[in-house]
Amino acid sequence: MQLWLRLERTRRLLGMQCKRYCIRNILKLWFGPQANDDFIWHVCHLCEQEGWNELPKPSLYPRKHRELLRAIVAVRTVISYYKIDLKALDSAYSQAFPHSTPLNVNKKRKVN
Repeated sequence: MQLWLRLERTRRLLGMQCKRYCIRNILKLWFGPQANDDFIWHVCHLCEQEGWNELPKPSLYPRKHRELLRAIVAVRTVISYYKIDLKALDSAYSQAFPHSTPLNVNKKRKVN
């Protein structure tokens, strides 16, 4: 849940600094000199987004942010991207932003 809230704080901070809210700036702010071009490339490659593209608010369009958080955790902990628990990420999102767009990607459909 802390990562979701940190994304929102980072969005506000970058907005106050008149900087673009993009993956590259987020990673540089969070990791400082450790966020070199290779690190940024690995994160962008895993979440299938470009580093300079402006991101929307996490509370309105959470899917891009969920993939970003998933990629950051995978690169930092050297865990497979596909082993990151999506249900835990979705649950943390619901706690961090209780009155926003629901995030239910793994929702099962009823078959009639």
